[in-house]
Amino acid sequence: MGRSSVIEVPERQKIGRGGVAILVAAMAGLVTAILLAQVTVPYAVMTPGPAMNTLGEVREGSPLIVVDGAPTYPTEGELNFTTVRIGGGPGNETTIFDYISARFSDEATILPVEQVFPPGATRTEIREENQAEMAGSQQGAAAVALRELGFEVEETVTVVGIDEASTFVGSLKEGDIITGVNGTPTDSSEAVRAEVAKVPIDGEVSIQIERNGRPMSVEGRTIDAGGRPVLGIYLSRSFDSEVEVTISAGDVGGSSAGMMFALAIYDVLTEGPLTGGKDIAGTGTINPEGQVGPISGIKQKVIGAKKAGSEYFLAPESNCAELKGEVPDGIEVFSVSTFDEALAAVEAIAADDVGELARCG
Repeated sequence: MGRSSVIEVPERQKIGRGGVAILVAAMAGLVTAILLAQVTVPYAVMTPGPAMNTLGEVREGSPLIVVDGAPTYPTEGELNFTTVRIGGGPGNETTIFDYISARFSDEATILPVEQVFPPGATRTEIREENQAEMAGSQQGAAAVALRELGFEVEETVTVVGIDEASTFVGSLKEGDIITGVNGTPTDSSEAVRAEVAKVPIDGEVSIQIERNGRPMSVEGRTIDAGGRPVLGIYLSRSFDSEVEVTISAGDVGGSSAGMMFALAIYDVLTEGPLTGGKDIAGTGTINPEGQVGPISGIKQKVIGAKKAGSEYFLAPESNCAELKGEVPDGIEVFSVSTFDEALAAVEAIAADDVGELARCG
């Protein structure tokens, strides 16, 4: 007679009513979380982004700034431009979770999405616009730094659009190069605007242009723009110099790094480290006349600079009011409105003599 074996089967544990309730609540919470993660809200969220050293390398062995046509010199320290991460907008909508997280963050700023992104714009259009702004910022920064150092920089002013209200519709074309107004030669967009400002509203004006290499003149009248005479045309500016500056900023877009680019180009082209070895960050647009303009996300950029290790920050004077009570401990923020002021601020920081500098916050 064979031997039989007995296998004990454990009694199946019963889940009590309390356990069932917890399980049901957990499942309901999970389903709710999944649903909320797919619900979007019409807001953009700004948070601090990384800082990039304009005096450093964009990748190993590749300097962020390369200058040809003039002697360059070794640098020390850092001149960091700061960035902002922006959630929301086409293809990257803000979820309920993102929104709630931002509401409880001291580093985030929440704005209606239409204040940050053009209505109806696609993700591709926004990226292309940001890259175009970055390219223009780099050209303007190079022009400022080179002119500051005495290099000749030629400017070309080109028509890139014509408003339907303009009297030059049909006579001016995109791609026309403006060389004069009412017979006065103009070598910059500022010169064009200065000459147009001399003409009364609805006054006759003659524009000298170059089209396909041929000089010619077109006639029209100024129109009213808030009490000012304008041509109703859109212009782009390009610059040419014997000194060639190439800036490789990766995928970063926008125009807010212009001031820091200008400072870095100046540093590369002058003997001795401009920073004195200090770690300095900053932000601000810059036009070819050297004026520093406002940017968005100033709070996040200061926080990002502090996280990156900077002890000093240069901010546009026009953004200073936004920093009242928002400057973190351990970083000093100085107000600048022109390239010359920014240059003086860096030199003062390098010399440990910042007592007379204007501050933000």
